[in-house]
Amino acid sequence: MSECNHDCSSCAENCASRTAPQNLKVPTNEYSAINKVIGVVSGKGGVGKSLVTSLLAIQAHRKGLRSAILDADITGPSIPKAFGLTERAQTNGKMLFPSESLGGVKIMSINLLLEDPSQPVIWRGPILAGTVKQFWTDVAWDAVDWMFVDMPPGTGDVPLTVFQSLPVDGIVIVTSPQDLVSMIVSKAVNMARAMDIPILGIVENYSYFECPSCGQRHNIFGESRLEKTATEFAIPRIARLPIDPELAALCDSGRIEDVKKDYLSGFLF
Repeated sequence: MSECNHDCSSCAENCASRTAPQNLKVPTNEYSAINKVIGVVSGKGGVGKSLVTSLLAIQAHRKGLRSAILDADITGPSIPKAFGLTERAQTNGKMLFPSESLGGVKIMSINLLLEDPSQPVIWRGPILAGTVKQFWTDVAWDAVDWMFVDMPPGTGDVPLTVFQSLPVDGIVIVTSPQDLVSMIVSKAVNMARAMDIPILGIVENYSYFECPSCGQRHNIFGESRLEKTATEFAIPRIARLPIDPELAALCDSGRIEDVKKDYLSGFLF
């Protein structure tokens, strides 16, 4: 056998170098020590993925863990607004430094780098994916116990890059109580399993509305299928988030850390 010239276009399909499994994980930098990486995913947009990401990071911090959010939703970043971050992230010319919320959560998002956060990010998939990798390799995160990656909805370039390039310890799937849930969740489940990523749990947002006067719960979007869906896909943990106008107001005003209820207490930690 001739010596490999590293030009895969010229070799046969049974070439050992071509068929050997490749490790595409990208190392972080010397200024970062990250213990666990958890992806927060959804099969479709608008189900509250960023809200769940934020609540998990807040809950971790309240438990005494050093938490961080890598906002991989480059074209639809909402994390900085929820935490009330408006100042641009700092750099020393070599490394970027994450912004830090009032409560101590470290955050990196494209909106912390743009001169005008209201301007759209009109980039093709490879550039989006490359930016997410840079948030991992070029940001001095320091010591982080739990990092939560807020991923864009669906199964496109960016989720694929996160699964392949980052040492993801598991994912949390966010969904809502609607008829298409099973099909949508199945896409996220099948992608994670194809990439050999553990599924840690599923969170149902908009699960119910609790009347402030009588305390009765109303299923605005129909009966929950959470248990059935979790059983169908062998997902070990479930949690429900209500329709809460106060929580929505806190997000809109940049004060999500002021939320009093620990909605996801005991879900992961």
